[in-house]
Order: sequence, then C-alpha cells, then structure tokens
Amino acid sequence: MDQLPKSRTEPDGSAVIRVLSYNIRSLRDDEEALVRVVRACAPDLVLVQEAPRFFRWRKHAARLARKCDLVVLGGGATATGPLLLCSLRVFVERAEDVLLPHTPGLHRRGLATAVVRIGGARLGVVSAHLSLDRTERRAQAELVLDRVAALDTPYGIAAGDVNEGPEGPAFRRLAGGLQDCWSVAPWGGERTFPATAPDRRIDAVFATAGVEVLACGVPAGLAGVSGADLRSATDHLPVLAALRLSAVP
Repeated sequence: MDQLPKSRTEPDGSAVIRVLSYNIRSLRDDEEALVRVVRACAPDLVLVQEAPRFFRWRKHAARLARKCDLVVLGGGATATGPLLLCSLRVFVERAEDVLLPHTPGLHRRGLATAVVRIGGARLGVVSAHLSLDRTERRAQAELVLDRVAALDTPYGIAAGDVNEGPEGPAFRRLAGGLQDCWSVAPWGGERTFPATAPDRRIDAVFATAGVEVLACGVPAGLAGVSGADLRSATDHLPVLAALRLSAVP
C-alpha cells in the first residue's frame, strides 16, 4: 500500500491534514481495537457517527478522545450521535450542533459542525449520519450542503454514514455539490460496510472544490491498522482522507 501523506504545515501556511470518518456504533464493540485504529490513522479531525447518546455520554466521548490523544470538539448526544474530535494542531473558532427536521416515527437526526483553523487554512466541518428512510435521506443531503455553505469558510468538509451507496440519490446529491474524495483520489479500500465482509460503500468524505484531495479510502494495510482490529472495532470500516489546504489571507 502506498504511504498516505502525513499531516504537516508548509512554510507558506498551507496545510496537509488527515480527516477520519468513523461510525463507532456507540462504543458497543471492542473499544481498544477502535482506539488502535484511530491512533494509527493519526488524524487531525475525526468525524464520528453513532457516538454514545445516553447515560454519561460526555464521559464516554471524553474517554475515547483521551485514549486517542485527541480532544472533543463538539457534538455527541446534543447532535443525536455525530461527534467531532480533533488534535491539538487544530484551533477551534466555534462549534454548533444542528438538529434536522424530524419525521414522526423515525430517529431524530442532527449534524455536528465546527469552524476551525489549521496552519493558515480555515475550514468548516460537518459530521452527519443520514436517515434509513430514502426520502428523508435525500432531503438531509440537501441540508448538509446548505450547512457547509452556511459556515462561510474558504474550505469545507462533510463526512459520515450516508446509509446508501454512490448510486443512491442522497449520495449523488452530496457528490454533485462536493468532491467525493474516494472518487477523486482512491487509496486503500473502497467498501465500508459491514466491517466483517464489506460489500457496500456507504461511508464517505466529501470536500469543497478548493480542497486538494491527495488520497482517500479505508486504511486497510496502513501501518498499525490490522484487519482484526478493523473487524472488531465496530460494524463499519473507517474512511481516511489526506487533504491539502492552501493558506488563505
């Protein structure tokens, strides 16, 4: 496997960052395996889905962040599951949890969002977990794009569990408004679910047009990431992207 570019800040202020999207199924599986995977990926930003939402959820999120040498940026139960973690390399301007319109009888969905700076680059970040309902899912994809635009930053990243593959209308809408990072610079593995025998790509990282996508995919084969850990950490495989952001005055 080709090496993934490492995080760094260039002398001109441009930044190479690693962004990890991961559905962690409320930490119900092998938490230590999950931690090993995240640490091996060395992310600057982690866009989590299905973070713990109930009893002592803040404590669980903080414990996970601490084990991964990260900090909690925002989200969690107040975003109905999406959570943002970041490294100390990231300067946080603001964070906001956004609840999406609720369809009676379906699970309430939300977004964990933030505006951050890394090096000389400023970017908006959105973690999302779209509905199991096809109609609601398509509407939520539109709201994710609206939210990325509303953050009003030079760069934007949205990532998460789309709950459908690239052929679905919600995925197509996201890929139409943003870059589908896997399609731009495929690296590692493609399919993300189920972790034990993946046959679908339902998790993805998307980026606005100004972001240079260096590589994106499931980090199978990355140094420190074992197949056993990927299978036991949770029921989804993670998606790791290396992105370059030019400094903006």
